Amino acid sequence: MYNKILFWAFSLLMLAPGLAQASTMVSVSHDKSSLHSGPGDKHPVVWTLGVGFPLSAVEEQGDWYRVEDFEGATGWIRKKQVGREPHLIVKAAKANIRSGPSDRYKLIGTANRGVVFKTLKVKGNWVKVKHGKGLTGWVSRSLLWGS
Repeated sequence: MYNKILFWAFSLLMLAPGLAQASTMVSVSHDKSSLHSGPGDKHPVVWTLGVGFPLSAVEEQGDWYRVEDFEGATGWIRKKQVGREPHLIVKAAKANIRSGPSDRYKLIGTANRGVVFKTLKVKGNWVKVKHGKGLTGWVSRSLLWGS
């Protein structure tokens, strides 16, 4: 019985390779990058994204990635428009930015849902981040999505 289950599980994975692949975190590397409804320029643009926006690449097709954002929305982006530089986005309504990796450190700013940060360092459940306008500080990892 166990061998029969193993055979069917393996067969399913072979028939649906996209299900067996782990997603890869990427971030937009070019400003005003277009996200399309399908893998090609003939498909309509559904979003335009800025530098650093983190995405999860869940499928590849030629020069394109099918990606998912922090809210679960999907689309297709050219592989050359993304890179592996780690970025995070605020998934909570608001995130406190602190001077050190703990709630005990001074509050130096806040960020609303959807704000993108470059990832600088991870220490336990805290991430040192930098905003494009220069603010650098620590945010609880639980409030962020990305890598």
